[in-house]
Amino acid sequence: MARERAQLSEISPLSNVESEPESFRREPKEPRENQDSVRRAHEIIELLDQRRGERHIVAIQNFPDPDAIASGLAHQMLAAHFDITVDIVYDGFISHQENLALVQLLQIELLHYDPKLDLGQYQASIFVDNQGTTTGLTGKLKEAGVQPLVIVDHHERQGLIEAPFTDLRKVGATATIYTEYLRYSPYSLEKNNQQHIRLATALMHAIRSETGGMIRAREADFKAAGYLTGFVDHSLLSEILNVKRSKRVIDVIKIALENRIVRDNYSIAGVGFVRYEDRDAIPQAADFLLTEENIHTAIVYGIIIKEGEREVIIGSLRTSKVTLNPDSFLKTALGKDNSGHFYGGGKYEAGGFEIPIGFLSGSLEEEFMRSKWKIYDAMVKRKLLEKIGVETIQAANRTANLQEWADE
Repeated sequence: MARERAQLSEISPLSNVESEPESFRREPKEPRENQDSVRRAHEIIELLDQRRGERHIVAIQNFPDPDAIASGLAHQMLAAHFDITVDIVYDGFISHQENLALVQLLQIELLHYDPKLDLGQYQASIFVDNQGTTTGLTGKLKEAGVQPLVIVDHHERQGLIEAPFTDLRKVGATATIYTEYLRYSPYSLEKNNQQHIRLATALMHAIRSETGGMIRAREADFKAAGYLTGFVDHSLLSEILNVKRSKRVIDVIKIALENRIVRDNYSIAGVGFVRYEDRDAIPQAADFLLTEENIHTAIVYGIIIKEGEREVIIGSLRTSKVTLNPDSFLKTALGKDNSGHFYGGGKYEAGGFEIPIGFLSGSLEEEFMRSKWKIYDAMVKRKLLEKIGVETIQAANRTANLQEWADE
């Protein structure tokens, strides 16, 4: 279980190298294709050097995944070399079994956001594996006057926030980018340092998780994994990967199977109301539906309920179709809110969406909840089917049938 606060006094720098950032302002010795990665690694190190002694907050998504957790840890350890105190904070819940195992077994210190937390103590905010759209901390930090300093992500550009250092790349995982920062800077990993071993294990798990066990990995991901291999604790990694699914996750998968509709190789399933604590069951159900024969895209969604808070529709998309861009698919299918922010977005082969329920939220009366689900289930399905083209075809057929009837 995540601990309350990072004990930064226990975090050692990534090495005892005495050289300052100026010492590596030389021509890179890496092959030509790696020079951009080398340059970016030097840039973030130099930026951290300029902010020595400050206190920063790493904002990760509300429901942290292995990529966010590992990348946040990597940034924390890099920053420690420059005496920068870093808290890794999330404003949500960790429910996925592998994520809980990752945090517990690797002793990763995360801080769950509490309204009593004084955000004014931070001189800068860092966004890893997100661009402010999937964390509830973005607005809170803005209100507190904490400016973004670093954005590192592998998703498509969202455009919600800007930062002096922004590194957005089409790679399999944000962990791949942070592995390059380690590899191409003086502060490399050491085999006899237990913290470095835990970090390497976390980064390796993140890369494997984001790339489907390296099946969808790109060249940069393979290179990063190759570098990490010499430092990984393989027995700990095996324990994390072999964690069993909970009963609640199995129940949600069962509902998804029973409720799914299949159209043109798309599998779409609404799973009804899901507890806030079980939110991670939705992407796991989408992963499962994608394994069905002749299915190239699976979309699962449900209404997340948390006592005393707003209700939202949460959905996940998984696809093996190389010509389908999850980011553009969900953005065009679901549109924007009144503020101009898209309800959905994604990355290569995966995406997600979040749609507020609005004034219909709040009531837990059974009949009302049943009616409410029918309305929203029908609305989401219609928008997705229209995007696929099925609903449009059906509407055209109905029009043609009516015309034939009129002609008769």
